Amino acid sequence: MTQISFNQIELKLKGYVKENWGSPFIMAFILLLVVAAVFLSAGSASLADTLAVYGFYALVAGVLLQIGSFLKYRGTDDDEVGL
Repeated sequence: MTQISFNQIELKLKGYVKENWGSPFIMAFILLLVVAAVFLSAGSASLADTLAVYGFYALVAGVLLQIGSFLKYRGTDDDEVGL
């Protein structure tokens, strides 16, 4: 059985975020959308709408950053970028 230490996971995560600039924003979008759904089901439509709008902004920022990341790293092999 292979054991992976916390430090190895942390390094892999940092490398992933370094290469995929928009990933934190896309994850924030998912989280905001889930929280908005919870508030909507609890009857707070106004707060859910506000969270969904912020989530949309996070998604737009994440996609734009992913495009920038793709354009920067498109010509490199996986070995060159540390995967």
